[in-house]
Amino acid sequence: MAVKRSSSASRVLKVFEEIAASQPIGVSALARVLEADKSAVQRDLMTLADAGWIRGAVGASGQWELTPHVLTIARPPHSTDSLRQRARPALERLRSETGETAYLTVPDGDQFVVIDAIESEHLLRMAQPVGMVVLVEGTATARAILPHLPEPEQERLLGRGVTSAMREEFRATLTRGYAVNDGEVAPSAVAMASAIVSRQGVPAGALVLTGPAERLTAARRPEVGERLRREAEALTQAVG
Repeated sequence: MAVKRSSSASRVLKVFEEIAASQPIGVSALARVLEADKSAVQRDLMTLADAGWIRGAVGASGQWELTPHVLTIARPPHSTDSLRQRARPALERLRSETGETAYLTVPDGDQFVVIDAIESEHLLRMAQPVGMVVLVEGTATARAILPHLPEPEQERLLGRGVTSAMREEFRATLTRGYAVNDGEVAPSAVAMASAIVSRQGVPAGALVLTGPAERLTAARRPEVGERLRREAEALTQAVG
């Protein structure tokens, strides 16, 4: 028997997530973005405020922002914490050996999120802050992880059917051991990723390197990609 979901609880969570993404933000803007009734959104705001999750933004009347209370639930260890700790030395080696920004992403619903990062020391560098959302479309993370998923899950994440060209690209990625995004998300920026896959074949995340195209040249990418692949394979033991 299917369990009925709470639509009001779902809306409260959406309000909370939108505040986190757009803070400070007011009730009218929230209602417009969420396509929800303004009075209902106002009730959700009061519920979140009374519980200590949000507060009125300083110097911005009628605007809301998150309180530090969210940090209290971010600290306890969870299933990704072990992976983050074990991946840290790999990130340090990758940054040291390549000179580029190295970071770790993990699946988060219909997207991915950065849970650790070490920035390049170059003046011109790409910065991926912890907590940054990584979308599916065109990203190196998605291109590295999708080939390890069953086709129905690939289609769900992509929001469309998998074409023969995509299947060919997936096979090539599996053979090579890493994926590349060459300026398709940010012009002149290259990202390379290798999936961290458990012994059961389930993708747990991806190691990613990113930098300017002038440094991550086509000639250099096979050597960098091989480093990524080796580090990702070594992390298999971290996810069981």
